[in-house]
Amino acid sequence: MTVIGVIGAGVMGVGVAQNLAQTGHDVVLVDKDERVLREALATIGRNTRMSRLMGGPALDPDEVLSRITTAVGAAGAAKADLVIENVTENWDVKREVYETLDAECGPDTVFVVNTSAIPITKVAAVTRRPDKVIGVHFMNPVPAKPAVELIPGFHTSPDTVQRTRDLLAAMGKKAIDVKDSCGFVSNRVLMLTVNEAAYLVHEGVADAESVDEVFRSCFGHPMGPLETADLIGVDTILYSVEVLYEHYADSKYRPCPLLKQMTDAGLHGRKSGRGFYTYDTQN
Repeated sequence: MTVIGVIGAGVMGVGVAQNLAQTGHDVVLVDKDERVLREALATIGRNTRMSRLMGGPALDPDEVLSRITTAVGAAGAAKADLVIENVTENWDVKREVYETLDAECGPDTVFVVNTSAIPITKVAAVTRRPDKVIGVHFMNPVPAKPAVELIPGFHTSPDTVQRTRDLLAAMGKKAIDVKDSCGFVSNRVLMLTVNEAAYLVHEGVADAESVDEVFRSCFGHPMGPLETADLIGVDTILYSVEVLYEHYADSKYRPCPLLKQMTDAGLHGRKSGRGFYTYDTQN
């Protein structure tokens, strides 16, 4: 593979693009907003400068950034050999992105769906290349996480699985095989945990810090569920829970009203400067 397209320059897209570039891949980072792309490059430069201090490898920011070009609009990924999509967990948005990519990209381009909940077979069905669509659930922060969930859809070919597995290995990722099921393994469990933790705050049982301290101190978790929500994005948590609730029609996935209110209020976590906690957005 010579060029990897990364669709979406939000938190996940930035992480994927950085991980690819720092492992020697040429990347075209695509978004619909030029300002978002400028901010993404600044974030990658900042992250690579801080990598050694944060326990990662020593990186040359200029070298990493030299491997990343940017483009506005999906046509920018037209010449990519493989595309990794990282847009919001909203089916209407994803469907439109894949319909556009399918028209713009060559017939041999592999589409990698970076989703936390949406079934891969559902995504593949809106394309003319279902055999070349596969799911990879990257964890945040992408460069620091050693493993991913690898999810073939119903029609995904063995060649697509192998090409994706090879790329992940080159990125330093262990691929854990998971069958195509809404939420896969990690988010069938994690989203329920975060949603229930939000209910505890919503009901006044405990504040966010107390909920998280129980998980840190009693269970040895490095982060509590609400800190994790802020890292992932409160809006992303809500959309993922809504996907699970719609897909399984099971009341245990009923989204907490507090998640809805926070999303409407723009309290999306670290990326907005405030979620369950408040952050210094200048650093």
